[in-house]
Amino acid sequence: MARRTTWRALALLPALALTAAGCAQSIAPVGADGELQFKEPGKLTTCTHLPYPPFQFDENGKTVGFDVELVDLVARDLGLQQELFDTPFEGIQSGEALNTRKCDVAAAAMTITDTRKQNMDFSDPYFDAKQALLVSKKAPYQDLPELRGKKLGVQLGTTGEEYATEHKAAHGYEIVQFEDVALMENAVQSGKVDAAINDNGVVLDFAKKNPDTEVTGEYSTGEAYGIGVQKGNAQLAAKVNESLRKAQESGEYDRIYEKWFGQAPK
Repeated sequence: MARRTTWRALALLPALALTAAGCAQSIAPVGADGELQFKEPGKLTTCTHLPYPPFQFDENGKTVGFDVELVDLVARDLGLQQELFDTPFEGIQSGEALNTRKCDVAAAAMTITDTRKQNMDFSDPYFDAKQALLVSKKAPYQDLPELRGKKLGVQLGTTGEEYATEHKAAHGYEIVQFEDVALMENAVQSGKVDAAINDNGVVLDFAKKNPDTEVTGEYSTGEAYGIGVQKGNAQLAAKVNESLRKAQESGEYDRIYEKWFGQAPK
């Protein structure tokens, strides 16, 4: 399991309304009176990408998960109701979904990277992650070097794809891209790919629910997840950080973590 994140202050930028290329002028996130403005009155609209259990997925007609509950706390502290908007991950990580005001925040088990920080601002880190190798028990490859000449599945636009691409030349596997993590995981089960790489939280959850698969390797990459806000929306970023800190101090964060990962954070 991921270790406990050390909460750090976020360097906040002045509020700035951005114009998306080829799109109409985006709505300013802060009004003339200094009050935060939201996509819909009374709601905090969250861009996410489904499914990505246990962070966000549909269960009995309702979207649930670790990220969903954390953002519920943010919405509560703002006096709002969270509204979820499912959209392709590429549009989230590129900042387009925020810049065109499809949503107010983005929470999709999204790793904070230097490239993504050019597209949006992030909250303090709230979850530490590694990359992990998912395989079928029929062909339990233990590590990337064993995949020479084999097919390695990745989810498009993820840090797992970046890690696989970085090590492709050394290990000689073929990369197969999938639009979402469920398609990638099912491809491992069906034998369409020989293995797949993605964040450890999601593939460990899949292997637990699907005993014909297993996670055979984990790779420390120094990754941490953050909640995204429109570039320059310092006021909303500060509110998100305030809610995350309060949840950690009150024990709510530990309770939610244990609910979805089976143990308290370390």
